[in-house]
Amino acid sequence: MSSSDIVKSALSEGRTKLLEHEALKLMELYGIKVADYGFAVTPAEAGLISEKIGYPVVVKVVSPDISHKTDVGGVILGLKSRDEVVQGCEKIVKNVSERQPGARVTGFLVQKMMPQGLEVIIGATRDQVFGPVVMFGLGGIFVEVLRDVTFRVAPVSLQDALEMLGEIKASKILDGYRSLPPVDKKAIASMIVSLSKLMEENPYISSVDLNPVIAYSSGAVVVDARVIIGKSGVVNR
Repeated sequence: MSSSDIVKSALSEGRTKLLEHEALKLMELYGIKVADYGFAVTPAEAGLISEKIGYPVVVKVVSPDISHKTDVGGVILGLKSRDEVVQGCEKIVKNVSERQPGARVTGFLVQKMMPQGLEVIIGATRDQVFGPVVMFGLGGIFVEVLRDVTFRVAPVSLQDALEMLGEIKASKILDGYRSLPPVDKKAIASMIVSLSKLMEENPYISSVDLNPVIAYSSGAVVVDARVIIGKSGVVNR
């Protein structure tokens, strides 16, 4: 399935957001590394997928009606066996029925729980004047409170992306901080370049939020991907 197939399928269903597994698949199509995952329709299927991925895993609800999964008890971390995964999915269904009655549960995302690293954010939006614009920043308080982020108008080269990493105020953290080793800047920059290309080639994508991306001394991995879609060249606000 191509990137346009994924987007057009969602638009044909009247959706403005890709489901979690669709968003991760889209990233993979552009060479962006994501945490190992699988999509399951039933708790039993989720259990089977978890055995293939390897433990520990995270299970997340997949629903076109739920914007904030944690608010409705739709995420369970640190599951270490097939039985725990099945029970976790059943608990998620119960939580959703109690906290957001009527929300459709399409299935479950089973995802490898990644080891600790430095959390960063990579994003993109389609500006009405400049067109596709990509963003980079550190995760947590750095983006939520301090708004320590930097932007570039697409297309973005690898050199452009590497310069972005040096432009944030907290850039020294990328070079190592306390117990955290220096991170693989080239891996992060390559993701930024790939996201720039994705936005250029898919005019029906309004915005992308890769948060968090966990950066290591070798490589970087996307854990969550949010993709908003709409009419060509139009940003959904």
